[in-house]
Amino acid sequence: MKLSTRSALLACVLALTPGLLLAQAREDSRLVLATQVVEDIMRMPDQNVPAWLLQRAHGVAVLPDVLKIGLGVGGRRGKGVLVTRREDGSWSNPVFVTVTGGSFGWQAGVQQADVVLVFTTAAGIEGITDGKLTLGADASVAAGPVGRSTSAATDANLSAEVFSYSRTRGLFAGLAVDAAAITIDRKANAAFYAKRDVTAGEILAPTAPVPPPTARRFITVIASSTTGRSAAPVDSTAAPVDSTAPQQQPAAPATAPAVEGLRTYPMEDPNPGQEPPG
Repeated sequence: MKLSTRSALLACVLALTPGLLLAQAREDSRLVLATQVVEDIMRMPDQNVPAWLLQRAHGVAVLPDVLKIGLGVGGRRGKGVLVTRREDGSWSNPVFVTVTGGSFGWQAGVQQADVVLVFTTAAGIEGITDGKLTLGADASVAAGPVGRSTSAATDANLSAEVFSYSRTRGLFAGLAVDAAAITIDRKANAAFYAKRDVTAGEILAPTAPVPPPTARRFITVIASSTTGRSAAPVDSTAAPVDSTAPQQQPAAPATAPAVEGLRTYPMEDPNPGQEPPG
């Protein structure tokens, strides 16, 4: 997406949320951009995350506009959101995260890119929710395969715990990443969910309250990308969660209806290098 378009999108979000604190509006903006990244990528059937990989994902992190802020190692910084798959196949509420440092294999001259991370094991997700995950050290990471016709059996690197992607200059491709640290953005989570000291575990739990509309839209788009179904519209007039209310509210309707016969991998996949049966 061009810079001018993104600026206009952010302006619309801020204009349409006059009742929210500015801090929460910023997190809404982050979710809107992350949703747009996923929608744009999934419109590229020959240049997107393969469906079989998304079907087995334990989690997906989307980080719009990761910036190069200096020269050499340690010169990257970005903010985004992470969702995880629950045991029933549904997707959790989004957790806000940051990525810093590390080496990113972008082409020469690139200063900014959208980054998508697909987690294929529970261990990587647990590392983040416990406080910090360093790609390449705490979890193996590889540039992800691209395209609907990609065969897992042809790539020896498809045993990685995390597959990484980038979108720059309108192109989507696997991304080589090493030593980048992913951490929970506690300040952003507290602002968005209007609860001081809210933990990642509380946000990801199946008993978590229904999130605000921008979060529900992101969850729906992630769900549709794993099932191939169109994203259902979200009621943008729905009231945000009252953080002072009891927390025994129904869980968010995080996914589109399951497709009959579709096999997903919310549990540990014993053969991550093999394409799942159709």
